[in-house]
Amino acid sequence: MVEITDAYVPTPHQPGRWNVFGALRPKYFDSDAPFIRQMSGTVLSYGDMEQATERSAGALQSKAIGKGDVVAVLLDKSPEGLMLYLALARIGAVFLPVHSGLTDTEITHIFQDAKPKLSICDPRFEALVTPLLPQPPLTLDITGHGSFTDEAATAVPLATLADCDHEDPNALVYTSGTTGKPKGAWIGCGQVVWNISAVRDVWDVSSEDVLLHLNLMAFGIFATLLPIYAAGASIMFLPGSDIDGIVAAIPQATMLATVPTVYKRLLDAPEFTLERIRNMRLFITGSAPMRPDLFEAFHERTGHALLDRYGMTEALLITSNRAGEARLAENSGYPLPGSDIRLVQEDGRATLEGQVGMIQIRQPMPFRQYLNAPDKTAASFTDDGWMITGDFGRLDAAGRLTVLGRGSELIVTGGLNVYPKEVEELVNALPGVSETAVIGLPHPEYGEVVVAVIETAEPQLLPEPAEMRRLLRHSLAGYKVPKHFEIVAKFPRNALGKIKKSELRNQYMKHFENA
Repeated sequence: MVEITDAYVPTPHQPGRWNVFGALRPKYFDSDAPFIRQMSGTVLSYGDMEQATERSAGALQSKAIGKGDVVAVLLDKSPEGLMLYLALARIGAVFLPVHSGLTDTEITHIFQDAKPKLSICDPRFEALVTPLLPQPPLTLDITGHGSFTDEAATAVPLATLADCDHEDPNALVYTSGTTGKPKGAWIGCGQVVWNISAVRDVWDVSSEDVLLHLNLMAFGIFATLLPIYAAGASIMFLPGSDIDGIVAAIPQATMLATVPTVYKRLLDAPEFTLERIRNMRLFITGSAPMRPDLFEAFHERTGHALLDRYGMTEALLITSNRAGEARLAENSGYPLPGSDIRLVQEDGRATLEGQVGMIQIRQPMPFRQYLNAPDKTAASFTDDGWMITGDFGRLDAAGRLTVLGRGSELIVTGGLNVYPKEVEELVNALPGVSETAVIGLPHPEYGEVVVAVIETAEPQLLPEPAEMRRLLRHSLAGYKVPKHFEIVAKFPRNALGKIKKSELRNQYMKHFENA
């Protein structure tokens, strides 16, 4: 059982206690200990990190960035992106991660909604974001070069940490609702400190660990990187998630966190042997459902039981299995220490053990609000203060959660979320389309893929599937574009005229069975 310490309990304000950089900094570590390792052999120590983030903090201050100011970070995955987050945390500025795989339309919406004071971006986005900002952006490419690097090299280092309260924002992270409209979730300093401290302890992360990092920069900071920082451990960055790169790097690692798709590819690789994983302590999975057959196959091949966890943008990690304990397929573990979960029926009554219910959570440092969306904020909480996740699951006798659905219609493809409404609106605008129902269908590699079922009375007017995908890519990130289009003359509907998506899913469930 994980001990509940004062890190999990709210306390009165103490100067500096809730500055994320300072609060999570390991109490005891060797400044020469490796923080970031790269396959090239380059090693950045904890002492190097301290100096680099002081210079970066000074560069940000020279651009009039301070506590509470929103800075949009639009970068590909790199060690510099993590260092930038830590520099922002030092000065109490707000980290706004923007996924570099989004389209220009999607990026523009986030910038217009969030109104960041500054952006640090890859040079390829400079022209796009410049008109959206009050001052010119600074650039930083995947090799660590750019105008931000130049500014930091000549800046006066800033060693002091901002005095942050637990309710002060640390990040503004965009998610999507069932309407498909992206909304920004304010993530508080106390929320980050509590969540990361709990995860570090539940996973038994120590200074001896080495995480092989594959996640996208926009999503990986909280889910995997900060627990490593908080333990004084080290991170090995890979530029992508190709299997050859993982197999080459994994002998030097003790932890890997990735999605089921990657684990399936590893099992298909003959080079993924027991000898290569002899140093591994934890294989962590999440972001998409883990198939029982894959869980069992991985255990049989490696002797390791995958450690599943469950989270959402607004609440960070909610549950996790524990290192050192037996684990089950499809089970996402216990609520993090200091937090609670309850499952309720549609009428608000509690479910019985083993019954499916809507997941509601209560955390000691909770999510508080969305940006510019008071109605959505209010709708996210019950009258007695529990957060409504919108997801469904069941609890076993030990209190472990199995998540059965990430919302009623959410599609999770390759670990990335797709909300049908935003795809439907764009497919509906194509020639010959009367109405569209976007659904997720099982896929052996991606877990789920996006499929558009189109109702039309004039199929001859529809563009060819390849042309529809080309048109949709102008406004949608690639993973949101449907992999298949199914044409029907008439949808099944209920008495209110709503499309019965469950019937469509059942009808086409086996479409990708032999993919």
